Amino acid sequence: MAWYAVQYKRSEGDRALANLEYQGAECFFPKIAVEKIRRGKRTSIMEPLFKGYLFVNVDNADPLWSKIRSTRGVSRLVAFAGKPASIDADIIEYIRASVDRLNDQGGISKGQLLKLHDGPFRGLEAVFQRYDGDERAVVLISFMQKQQLIKVPLASVASL
Repeated sequence: MAWYAVQYKRSEGDRALANLEYQGAECFFPKIAVEKIRRGKRTSIMEPLFKGYLFVNVDNADPLWSKIRSTRGVSRLVAFAGKPASIDADIIEYIRASVDRLNDQGGISKGQLLKLHDGPFRGLEAVFQRYDGDERAVVLISFMQKQQLIKVPLASVASL
């Protein structure tokens, strides 16, 4: 048995996954928690790690081969020169472990101690206060013997 990438139709990843599993295929559809702003509130939603693709573990002799392309939600099986491109099981296990680790971390919570690693306040410690849009955070720093609230890019903060 080997893993293969399946391209699903736009916005039909969950449908393709359900239909492939219903037919008895072992599937892997990696999703990660992403924080988005919806109606003015920050919410966490699950999004596919590889937008447009999921993975299926199928034996070459399995009759499911002939059904994959006609499965509802599936666009095509990823192939090169007419041959389905197999993916090593070690790569799938690495992706699975990485996704699990990412989803366990979650986002930054209020009061969490951070270190600024970019910008004019590089090297200072900060306390996370809140998100400011999708790309920035409001943090509290001690600067010039005062507590200051500043806005910094999320990319410039790291957990201690």
